[in-house]
Amino acid sequence: MMSLAMAVHRPVMVEEVVQALAVEPGGRYVDCTVGGGGHAAAILEASAPGGQLLGIDADPDAVRAAAERLKSYGAAVLLVNDNFVSLEAICFGYSFYPVHGILFDLGLSSLQLEDSRRGFSFQRDGPLDMRFDPAQTVTAADIVNTLPEGELAQIIETYGEERYARRIARDIVRERPVTSTLHLAQIVAGAVPGARGRIHPATRTFQALRIAVNHELENLEMALAQAVDLLGFEGRLVVISYHSLEDRVVKQFMHRESRDCICPPGVPECVCGHKASLRLINRKVITTSAAEERANPHSRSARLRAAERIVGHGATESLCFTGCARHSAN
Repeated sequence: MMSLAMAVHRPVMVEEVVQALAVEPGGRYVDCTVGGGGHAAAILEASAPGGQLLGIDADPDAVRAAAERLKSYGAAVLLVNDNFVSLEAICFGYSFYPVHGILFDLGLSSLQLEDSRRGFSFQRDGPLDMRFDPAQTVTAADIVNTLPEGELAQIIETYGEERYARRIARDIVRERPVTSTLHLAQIVAGAVPGARGRIHPATRTFQALRIAVNHELENLEMALAQAVDLLGFEGRLVVISYHSLEDRVVKQFMHRESRDCICPPGVPECVCGHKASLRLINRKVITTSAAEERANPHSRSARLRAAERIVGHGATESLCFTGCARHSAN
């Protein structure tokens, strides 16, 4: 077991996150995936004096790691062990709204990858678990060993964008029961022809199973909608994603919410009644610098998108802040 003190958590694009959030002294921020607390610490530093941060994570180990790292900030930090799909209920429960900024840093943390007991990595032997929240009932082993071959192939193809999904599912079913990460990685490597190159052949399959186990895409869609309602006027929504499926969800959501009308093309007159709630901060996705990629290879797939809350038609006064620096004159 790896101790929290030994674990090294290196947050991605820290300066870009602080800038995209427009962090200011006295601001109120939510880190929906607090992990080891790296981004949270940077936000707290930039929002001092008077800044507050609510950190959420489904992984209890991550919450403990964040608590250790952020203990010097005292009452400025509130940490909650929960899934960000409950974002609105959490913020309402702690009267932590409206907020100046909300951050989602999606994907896996180094804490999770390096702990073989969690089953996220195909480079370490461990149980096929892959749950962010150990209290969940369904594990990757359940999916791998119980689903019909066709359903298993569909998961691997859809969530892993794996062209050899059917071949992989066929070989997994033949090898059942599959209980360890290395066993699964070996099966996948044997099913993928000419499996060479920078990306390990099991990467997409492991990604697919992790997404399915944790309902990541569905939870992200629901949480993004909740985040908009929690932001105050000019509050910022910032999301870092690590693969095309996540990034597509974020991009489509932000573009949809930055438009007044979302009727299908060809409709002569707007009938949807939709009003824009966001303004895009970066039209093009922000990627990591070459220097950061060299220092932290895991960051090379990171994509950052940001948007700002606007007051559309029918907006309520609940969007207004009181007593904060940026809006004290409003």
